[in-house]
Amino acid sequence: MSTELDVHPTVDRTPPRGGARRGAGRRARAGRSRAGAVKGLLFTLPFVAGFLFVYVAPVGYAVFQSLHQQKRSGLGFGAPRTVFTGLTNYVNTFSDPSFWGSLVRVALFGAVEIPVMLGLALLMALLLDGVAARAVRLFRLGFLIPYTVPGVVAALVWMYLYSPVVSPITDTFKHLGATVGFFGPVSTYLSIGNVLVWEQVGFNMILISAALQAVPRELFEAARIDGASEARIAWSIKVPTVRPVLVFTGMFSIIGALQLFNEPMILRQEAPGAIPTDFTPMQMIYTTAFGTTDYDYAAALSTVLAVVTGILAFVFYRTTNRRTAA
Repeated sequence: MSTELDVHPTVDRTPPRGGARRGAGRRARAGRSRAGAVKGLLFTLPFVAGFLFVYVAPVGYAVFQSLHQQKRSGLGFGAPRTVFTGLTNYVNTFSDPSFWGSLVRVALFGAVEIPVMLGLALLMALLLDGVAARAVRLFRLGFLIPYTVPGVVAALVWMYLYSPVVSPITDTFKHLGATVGFFGPVSTYLSIGNVLVWEQVGFNMILISAALQAVPRELFEAARIDGASEARIAWSIKVPTVRPVLVFTGMFSIIGALQLFNEPMILRQEAPGAIPTDFTPMQMIYTTAFGTTDYDYAAALSTVLAVVTGILAFVFYRTTNRRTAA
């Protein structure tokens, strides 16, 4: 007698251990990634908050303020009230010859001062590139000291040196039987340009010199073996290498020239006739805001100046960067 057993196979539905470990590993990595993102966000939060509070919020408020004007009711004896006027302040800005005259003035001034300053910085960096290391440190420190002096202090020092009464320079020329004036139709621009070059050339020289230090010395040795002179090496190897740094410093110099304020504002105390209140756009904005208390129009002037500065810097960067890449 035979007995048949109907045995049904049991299916094990437990996932393989390897797949479980891989899934757990992915979840752990995802958790660590989210935790890292949160930590990174927390680290950047102070900068983002400061950037929004110091830069974005004032710009937004300036744009908002530029769309309003202060109006008085009745015969003008009532309290002023803020009225939305749209683009009226911008229309007045584009038709203001004083503003555009000051903008053209600093543009022409920068077209001369910036190449001279960057040319001197490049020449100084090239000369230091061939000096012994110990001497280079001393020269760099000496050239950088004027940059560490605050702009207001530097302008006060040079105002003393330009003074026709107490300046040792004018006193020396008087003893020599000559007369020198620092605030004439042309000498005013030379005087302000001299202060700016004195302040900025050292810092730009440091940037260019650092770029030169990154150039492999083997290139110079190979050029010398081929018979190239030091002048040829500087023009054909060193200058093309530091061209991106020159573009960078040139762009920021353009922005600084359009925002020129400290030097002419302080030197104006010595020569108010040669340096008027609208000598630069920033001076005009300052006078409009705190002299005539027209803050709304000053906000419109500031917005237009910011846009013009951004456009000029962008055009300069794109033009010079295209030439550098070519």
